[in-house]
Amino acid sequence: MLDLTTLLQQSIRLDRAITAKQQLHWRPATRLQNAMVALDVELAEMANTSEWFKVWKIHKGKADAGKTKRETLLNEYVDAMDFFFLLAAIQQWTHLVPLTAKQLDELTAKPATDLSKQYLAIKHLLYDAYFNHRQVSYRHAWHVFLKIGLVEFGFTQDEIQTAFVAKNKVNEQRQADHY
Repeated sequence: MLDLTTLLQQSIRLDRAITAKQQLHWRPATRLQNAMVALDVELAEMANTSEWFKVWKIHKGKADAGKTKRETLLNEYVDAMDFFFLLAAIQQWTHLVPLTAKQLDELTAKPATDLSKQYLAIKHLLYDAYFNHRQVSYRHAWHVFLKIGLVEFGFTQDEIQTAFVAKNKVNEQRQADHY
């Protein structure tokens, strides 16, 4: 079961630890801009790893050394998820992140659709959330992002949960190692 509240809390804890350790003193607008750019880049890395849009390629998907294409994509997916959480925390929209088991099941039951259209919709919605301070746009982008992971990429809730927790531990270790 995907426990989005716990993952959100882990993400916030790590961000606070990094901010304190690095002695970052952000102006609120600068912090928000940085989070938006980071999320935008992570979404692009997810798309580039999947390569769904590369119609000229027969064998799509990239794999990191020692990992399968699926594992590599899952890792990129949870990286983007982490920045969705950060954006919610900065905007004080964390109440938009948790979904009930029923809501997650409903997302998972939706039919697969065009990934490029969904990707562009996420970007449009996130920019609307950023520029127009629209919570509803963030929430919709978040739901489309979750659907992509659960339906189009075919990750299970447990896979996402496990990968996020593992990646969070890697990020914590990186901070301990002065990454």
